Amino acid sequence: MLYMLYLGVIFVCIVPIFPGILGAILPALGYLPPLNLTEPNIQGLISVFDWAGVWTSISLSIYSSAISTFLACFFSFIIIQASWGTKFWYKLEKTLAPLLALPHVAFAIGFAFLFSPTGLISRLLSLNADLYNYVQSLSGGALLIKDPYALGLIVMLTIKEVPFLLLMSISVLHQFNVEKTLRVSQAMGYRPSQVWWKCIFPRWLSGLRFPIFAVIAYGLSVVDVALVLGPTNPPTFSVLVWQWFNDPDLAMLPRAASGALLLFVIASLMIAANRMVEWVLCKKYIRWQFSGRYGPEISGRFFYLCTFGLTLLIVPITLIWSFAQRWPFPKLLPTQWSNQFWLYEWDNILNAIEQSVFVALVSSTVSLLFAVIAHEYHGKSSWRVPNYIIAIPMLIPQLSILFGIQIMTLLIGTDLYLFWVCWAHVLFAFPYVYLSLDGPWRNFNAKLINVATSLGKSPTYAWWNIKLPNLLPGVVIAWSVGASVSFAQYLPTLMLGSGRVNTITTEAVAIASGADRRVTAIYALWQTFLPLIFFSIAMLMSYKFSQRYRIINKGNSANDATT
Repeated sequence: MLYMLYLGVIFVCIVPIFPGILGAILPALGYLPPLNLTEPNIQGLISVFDWAGVWTSISLSIYSSAISTFLACFFSFIIIQASWGTKFWYKLEKTLAPLLALPHVAFAIGFAFLFSPTGLISRLLSLNADLYNYVQSLSGGALLIKDPYALGLIVMLTIKEVPFLLLMSISVLHQFNVEKTLRVSQAMGYRPSQVWWKCIFPRWLSGLRFPIFAVIAYGLSVVDVALVLGPTNPPTFSVLVWQWFNDPDLAMLPRAASGALLLFVIASLMIAANRMVEWVLCKKYIRWQFSGRYGPEISGRFFYLCTFGLTLLIVPITLIWSFAQRWPFPKLLPTQWSNQFWLYEWDNILNAIEQSVFVALVSSTVSLLFAVIAHEYHGKSSWRVPNYIIAIPMLIPQLSILFGIQIMTLLIGTDLYLFWVCWAHVLFAFPYVYLSLDGPWRNFNAKLINVATSLGKSPTYAWWNIKLPNLLPGVVIAWSVGASVSFAQYLPTLMLGSGRVNTITTEAVAIASGADRRVTAIYALWQTFLPLIFFSIAMLMSYKFSQRYRIINKGNSANDATT
């Protein structure tokens, strides 16, 4: 039975990836029979490189992804180094939920409210005319928003990826005994900072391989955030490919497919380069790990406090914009207030909220069920699909497979757009949910099941009454992660929904491109609140489950001691 369920997981979440890639390769080679393109050629690829400014777009995507990934990894590690095992770390764990709950697009919109030429930062700088003029002369008036060097995009991606890497680091660090490593190394005369860099960092970097790959792929292929913050002339390569896909001339589809395929190749090369750097640092040239006792001592607490403070600042500034009737520059607060924008948009917002919540509930629940089935099967069978295959949807650009998947759904010929959107969300949420459950499943003590079965209990009874209750805190957190991933999906909703499924994210991106700031703020607020509600429910349930079974375990321990 478990074997058949696992095959179902593979069929739903893994098998469609490959026809999706094939569906992008064939049009890129000029083969698209519905458009009477039946002779293979490379004209699509040639037209990509003939596009004016394409090399600038490619370089913008590569260096913004590479720099933001490096900075996110660096800041994540120094935060862990300075905080692990301290009271600050336990406070940090509790604050990860609101940081992760805030979707990238909502954060990007709030970021724009802060750093745009008429944003809050500019208003504060205008209090000092000389300082304001100096900053404007340096930034050319862009001030991190749509600047030609994608600096704002790099800063925003770095800030948003740090909480994700911190969350993934928790399960990685629990797999090896950090406290014991610190004690043994300090007994040999090493300072804690030296131990972290020489002993723990190589293992941390290897353990965080797939999350780092996901950060690279996302930074390279992100469209929605780049539309809000990124450069425009030329845009990043992912945005350029998306513009080609939206070209009304269908004869240009081979160019778009070639661009998507090229994006996949670039992502693969960047992931391979990252893997090579990891191998060089951790396996090949390891002399730095034992040559002397030098280790930089850098406190990452300040950066995390800045990240958390910036996130907290984004929410109220967005809320103020949603009620601002008139807010002339350089006033620090609106001169007139009104709720008319909430009233005008409420019907549209309500429809988007209903569809967003429905899709998130379906996709997160199905992804959680699939992830539990996969982990249970992996624990009982030697044959399994490798983790890097499961992680493919989060390791390659969405555009590279969505075009092929869209063609596949069109060939099937059904108009169940909501079904296809839910399925696409499951496809991209499943790897995140699976990775979120990896730590709890690895850390579970299988001897508890063996003891229960030796006492005459069935494996099913032992699973439902022993294993699942112990893993419930991690399960509900993984469920909220799946919901958060679903809320953030832009391209899958737009491409497979064919514009007929409107979610908060698709509406927010469309409105942020040029509509009124007040309406944009309203959609950004709802895009923030919905994942936060799911995370809050999950955190509350996790706390309740943890407290309940802590009490039960204490009672069992007391009974054993008495016996």
